[in-house]
Amino acid sequence: MNMFISPMLLEYAADNKPFNSKDYITELKLDGIRLIASKNENRVRLYTRHNNEITANFPELVDDIKENVPDGTILDGELIVTGKDGKPDFEAMMERFKSRKSKHKATFCVFDIIRYKNNELKDLPLIVRKEALETSFSNTDNIVKSQFLVGKAEEYFSLVKNQQLEGIVMKKADSRYEIDKRSSNWKKVIAYDMDEFYIAGYKKDEFGWLLSDGEKILGVMELGVGEKERKAGYKIFQQLKTGENNKTVYIKPVIKVVVKYRGYYKSGMLRLPVFEYFKV
Repeated sequence: MNMFISPMLLEYAADNKPFNSKDYITELKLDGIRLIASKNENRVRLYTRHNNEITANFPELVDDIKENVPDGTILDGELIVTGKDGKPDFEAMMERFKSRKSKHKATFCVFDIIRYKNNELKDLPLIVRKEALETSFSNTDNIVKSQFLVGKAEEYFSLVKNQQLEGIVMKKADSRYEIDKRSSNWKKVIAYDMDEFYIAGYKKDEFGWLLSDGEKILGVMELGVGEKERKAGYKIFQQLKTGENNKTVYIKPVIKVVVKYRGYYKSGMLRLPVFEYFKV
């Protein structure tokens, strides 16, 4: 029996804004790696959302699932590493993902159950699957059940933003599990930071604008720029060239843009910068 399920994916909430509704549950959006875990005939397998098997990377998870989760079960969740501040640390997660020698402790936060004791649950309402998940295994050091609220998305998002966490997920309480589909029944609201930066250059072979604080490069912005803005920018950039190499053209940093982004990497570079508009 194939124990990989291509996971159900999220859409952005309208205008990236939360709303209160008793028809939705609200969860913390965890900053890690999506993980599908299965146990069949007492064998545990771990998969990324793209069906890459990573079972050998996380023997501690395999042991816990083998010991605590019933046979014929498929779980969906997020694999995270918690930083010293108690928040999910994506860079630390990637270090642990790439090497078993990493000392970072990975935790599998389970938020859905798709199959249980060989019974298909995907067509049951989410709130019923949550009840099944609650009784399916006991939390351990390495696998835990994700907590949720009914409604209260606006208040929860405000707390999440104040704590500088990634965001929230709002899920329709009666939604079925839609395999391999990006569904409007699950909505994400991201707690973006917003600021102004200068355009300091652009990439030659693929689209990307270099962002700067006026002194140093802080990253490359590839998202959110429409065709109209690209063409307008390119014309102006030709008049501001200060130098170039094989991959990049550098320009005088005088054009300002408003950018939303998800904090900074430890290197000081912007994480996932998205263009909003030119600052005139």
